[in-house]
Amino acid sequence: MTTPSDGSVDSSSDLLDHGSDTAPTLANLSTQMAELARRLRSESRDTETILRAISAAAVESIPHAEYASITLVEGSSSITSPVLIGDLAAESDRLQAELQEGPCVTSALQADTIVIDDMLDDDRWPRFSNAAAELGIRSMLCFCLYVEGNNFGALNLHSTRPHAFDDESQSIGSLFAAHAAIAFSSVREKEQIRSALTNRDIIGQAKGMLMERYSLNADDAFQLLARLSQDSNTKLADVAAQVVQAGPGE
Repeated sequence: MTTPSDGSVDSSSDLLDHGSDTAPTLANLSTQMAELARRLRSESRDTETILRAISAAAVESIPHAEYASITLVEGSSSITSPVLIGDLAAESDRLQAELQEGPCVTSALQADTIVIDDMLDDDRWPRFSNAAAELGIRSMLCFCLYVEGNNFGALNLHSTRPHAFDDESQSIGSLFAAHAAIAFSSVREKEQIRSALTNRDIIGQAKGMLMERYSLNADDAFQLLARLSQDSNTKLADVAAQVVQAGPGE
């Protein structure tokens, strides 16, 4: 597996050596995964970058994974896949979004690990399993990546071989998903802080413009913004941005 073109994460082969004669201990694996999570955090700037880095590192780190994707379930019906590693992963997620069923969706919504040993023998999602098998996907391994209110995410691994994901794959994958979730949460928190600071600045600018335009004090200017937000059912920061974009006016 090659490193993503955006350079968001290096190959993790230096962290996990599956070809060695001595299997890594659980303690060593945990240490290695923590180091990988630290690298993911430090090298990722936003949600798209961290999700791409997690997907690429998963294929590198988890035994027998050939393809990877991250499925996001937002609200009750919106299913998207912002990051895909490999064509089969893309087709798998497209099928689940179209059919509104499948292991990735279930893993995300139920915060559970899902294993499909052989698509030809799995009857939990018959429409998806039949279509996926026709594409050449024979086994899958899905982990819940995060839960935020009504939004959920799952990390999905695919193989063209049946019974590809053994106990080692599941153990390493579980550790990887746990540390990846921490890395993702850290990047999301940084994004939210940046967004909050940006919104505060925009609201401050809009307040200043309203104070000057209508000879209002700071409290009255903010109340005007809040009323416009409520009346238009628009976020306060978006209303403020519209005021700033409109300019001083007359």
